[in-house]
Amino acid sequence: MEALRRFGAIVGADLLERTRSTRFWVIQALICVASWWSFPTMDKSYVVLAINGHLRGEYTSAWIGMVVAMLSVWLTLVGFYLVRGTLVRDFETRVWQLLVATPLTRSAYLLAKWCSNMAVLLLVLAGALAVGLIAQMVRGESQTIDLVELLKPALFLAIPSLAVTSLLALVFDLVPWLRRTAGNVTFFIIWLFSLAATVPAMNAAAAGDGAGPWLGDPRGMVVFQHSLVRQVAPQLADEKLKTGFCMVCVVKTERRGTFVWNEWQQDAAMMAGRLVWLLLAIGGVFLCAPWLDRAAASCQVARVASASGSGRTLRILDVLLAPLQNSQLGALVAAETQLTLRQRPVWWWLALLGTAGAGLLAPMPAAAFAVVGGWALLLDKYGQAALHERTTRTGPMIFSATGGGKRVLQARWIVLFALGLLVNLPAVLRFGVTQPLIALAIVSVAASLPAWALAAGALTGNSRTFELLACVFGYLALNGVAVLHVGTDPAWTSFIHIAAFPVAFVVALSAWARMSK
Repeated sequence: MEALRRFGAIVGADLLERTRSTRFWVIQALICVASWWSFPTMDKSYVVLAINGHLRGEYTSAWIGMVVAMLSVWLTLVGFYLVRGTLVRDFETRVWQLLVATPLTRSAYLLAKWCSNMAVLLLVLAGALAVGLIAQMVRGESQTIDLVELLKPALFLAIPSLAVTSLLALVFDLVPWLRRTAGNVTFFIIWLFSLAATVPAMNAAAAGDGAGPWLGDPRGMVVFQHSLVRQVAPQLADEKLKTGFCMVCVVKTERRGTFVWNEWQQDAAMMAGRLVWLLLAIGGVFLCAPWLDRAAASCQVARVASASGSGRTLRILDVLLAPLQNSQLGALVAAETQLTLRQRPVWWWLALLGTAGAGLLAPMPAAAFAVVGGWALLLDKYGQAALHERTTRTGPMIFSATGGGKRVLQARWIVLFALGLLVNLPAVLRFGVTQPLIALAIVSVAASLPAWALAAGALTGNSRTFELLACVFGYLALNGVAVLHVGTDPAWTSFIHIAAFPVAFVVALSAWARMSK
């Protein structure tokens, strides 16, 4: 009983801390809004979870539950950034040293952390299910509430998927180089590739080929596609099931249609496959236990190395930045620049040479990709821009000086803007001569990114929010979307960033002022 009380205390403390944070309620609100939008009326020009691009299930409890379970695919992305960091927080605050002195085993400690991750994600999922029930009562073709059919997809599809995400959040905390920005970017890439790897299996299932859905994928998308073949294909009299389902399809309203989905028919093999994913996640938690002490020790070593301020000499910086030492703001800019550049490893400088050379010499769109790559090299500094005083515990000293907080904010934006411009200076000079609008777009984005980074960090109190958004918009840039891709529509890119910059700076100032109190 004493062991259970210790276990429950860790789970409860973690859960309370997370549910009291602003970011939890922001994520909860976003998922609930997404859940409501996932059940559009027939006059809307889009369909969620559609087959053949225009058919959806009737809004019954069974279909509502299935849509929310598939919506959890996005929760596996957002939820990772919501729950990760719990181990690192214990290491850095030295709570781990207190816990290790108790009879609590390493395995029980990690399992408690995994359970707290699951509890947070399940609370978010429960909010989405509640909104789905409201949508059924307001918009549904059936007003009959069937809680069993509503919860079955969440139990067998969403929970194993979220269990794997909760495990990965712990693993990324245990591996030193995955604890910060590199880990956030790596998870986003893994998440994208795992989705892409699922598509062939889904298309094969839609065509009636391939193996059965015994194991499927962690998110249950292949399992759901097999269920569509078994339950929906017989209802399609005039057309066949063509490809895998789409999450969101734009469709003309006159083409929209529905099919019957009053229950989700399962078999023993399918349920066993879902149980395997859940057991694999729990087993992974126990396999991580032997690495816990080493991870805690590496965190302390990294903290000491960071506090020592060791880095490269770069004596040329002293000469270049000497004129700035004559004013308070200039001295802050010089200090921020030195702190940023002297901590850069060798690979960073080599990557910078590569992106700068591509921006100068490569044809479009490779040059535009290189520009985005240059900003990506500064992602860790963008993410931590508003958090340096919190992590180094220098906030009370900085903010106690008259106007000190505002000067630090201004200096940090100036440094990040200058660095965002300098990493792409060859591209700016090249396009300044040949295509001035592209050069203007690069300058506009370089000014806007640090403002939004400061705003996001000050509002949420962590770096993960901005880093996730940067990953999303970076991925969109690789697909030609003009928000960060300066070559697609440079005039629009310049306009949107110039127009949004004052908003970002006002938000950053107000949030920074709140932090300084």
